[in-house]
Amino acid sequence: MTKEIIHSIVDCMASGKEMSDIQKIQTAHRIMLAEFWGIHEGAKVLEIGCGQGDTTAVLAYFVGESGFVHGIDIGPPDYGAPITLGDSAKHLMQSALGKRIQMEFEMDVLSPDIDFPEHSFDFVVFSHCSWYLRSSDELMDILRRVKSWGRQLCFAEWDTRIERIEQYPHLLSILIQAQYEAFKKVSESNVRTLFTSNDIQHCVRQAGWTTLKEQSLMTGDLQDGEWEVKKVLLDAEVELELDALQHMPAKSKDLIRSQIMMLKQSIEMHPIKPLSVYTFTAI
Repeated sequence: MTKEIIHSIVDCMASGKEMSDIQKIQTAHRIMLAEFWGIHEGAKVLEIGCGQGDTTAVLAYFVGESGFVHGIDIGPPDYGAPITLGDSAKHLMQSALGKRIQMEFEMDVLSPDIDFPEHSFDFVVFSHCSWYLRSSDELMDILRRVKSWGRQLCFAEWDTRIERIEQYPHLLSILIQAQYEAFKKVSESNVRTLFTSNDIQHCVRQAGWTTLKEQSLMTGDLQDGEWEVKKVLLDAEVELELDALQHMPAKSKDLIRSQIMMLKQSIEMHPIKPLSVYTFTAI
């Protein structure tokens, strides 16, 4: 049954036949999240950081014809590759799931121009997008802002607590990127602020939420670990990131170069497996 669900969801997405195998793996992971969160038929969902709709499509499937998913993202519609946010959203909203989906871009959830009545949504979903934020203060502000809009928070992010040596390259590539970001004022990187599970829970408590249940999910088939390692190594070939950071101390740059060498050595010794995903619900 799960394979049928995956196929029906992927058929609605803009990934195309050449990316369908990748999309099926990504979708299977998000089905696990939706099941853990308890997304049910008829639910109204607000998704913060909807991106290209990987999670949006799954949420739309689970809420059924009587439910609704409103995805918002601060990114512009022309952001993203090989498919932009706007093109992906357009394709999804014209699919069989489209009538139960609304996606909007260049929407800053902290803007006073954006507001919803109290308890407009059964669920507020924040999935794989917290590392795009500028700081822990921004995460805390968002969690406070959405608290009156939804009854339950559903959260997922990569878990920095490695359980297998094969996850080490993914973690190391994330740490390297996070060090770049500490010296940037403007960024389009995937990792702008690194949050551990403890960091996230601190923000959740400070924002007034109470965690109901939490879990670390294994994600062995996801390709994200390989993607992050590849990005760091490609940047390292031309020192793209280091050259752009004129204010970074020379000793910090040397430290990053050493870590990149450690990364190269680690992938020669072990295959790359993705980090687990830390997920929880809160009210």
